[in-house]
Amino acid sequence: MTPKEVVENWVNVFNIANAELLSDMYHEQAINHQVNTSPVNGKAAIKKMFATEFAQANMVCIIENIFEDGEWAILEWKDPNGLRGCGFFQVTDGKIIFQRGYWDKLSFLKLHHLPIPGELMP
Repeated sequence: MTPKEVVENWVNVFNIANAELLSDMYHEQAINHQVNTSPVNGKAAIKKMFATEFAQANMVCIIENIFEDGEWAILEWKDPNGLRGCGFFQVTDGKIIFQRGYWDKLSFLKLHHLPIPGELMP
């Protein structure tokens, strides 16, 4: 599969919120770094991250653009609530070895009515 095809498949699996199938798309030693959090290292940790996130919020990724260059695919996305972001996926041997994502965490937390770190609860 090309990097673009891998990312298109990644979006489809992400949208059914299946952490097991999603983690199968990563190399054993993959790194997932969403820039508003610390990097997550390894397929098992990435699976745990997605399982936790899917349990907290109903997330939907709508593809706006996918660009491909060599072993890289760049995803520009939005969700039904207007949140937007982009992700960079390095793909080798049909698996994601590195992913970096850029999106507004504060807007995400507010949209999903999740606690905001450091904010005092009433």
